[in-house]
Amino acid sequence: MTMEKETIIQRLKEKGLSITSPRLAIIDVLVEQGHLHPGASFIYHEARKKHKSLSLSTTYATINEFNRHGIVKALEFDGKENRCEVNLDDHINLICNRCGKIIDYHPLLSVDRTDVAKATGFVITGNRTEYYGYCQDCSRDRDSASPSGKQHNHHS
Repeated sequence: MTMEKETIIQRLKEKGLSITSPRLAIIDVLVEQGHLHPGASFIYHEARKKHKSLSLSTTYATINEFNRHGIVKALEFDGKENRCEVNLDDHINLICNRCGKIIDYHPLLSVDRTDVAKATGFVITGNRTEYYGYCQDCSRDRDSASPSGKQHNHHS
């Protein structure tokens, strides 16, 4: 579930963080575009539409601060721009290898962290589950690019 603006503002206040206009502009982007799992550059460009003097360094600092305080979760990728996860519920991220789109998937059955911790004695501080593949648009493009319209599987 994506957090609402009021919830984010309340959490900032609870953490003792001031509500500044740059933060509000960034919060607006996270609330309106969070489903896209935006990176800092996207957030920066969108937030500047509302707050012209926002700098890229302030955007990065704010995102890092939000991550530190549990407002967003950083999604780090080797060799690619880090992205923001606004949906803090347990879910699976489906990540397209071609376009980079990230789709949240909420399985019907989920593993209860409390059960895992009790069974193993492991102190769980977080989790991240990702599946890589191709989104509907990119898989359709891949299918139409092959001569017969079907994907060819080559076995070695």
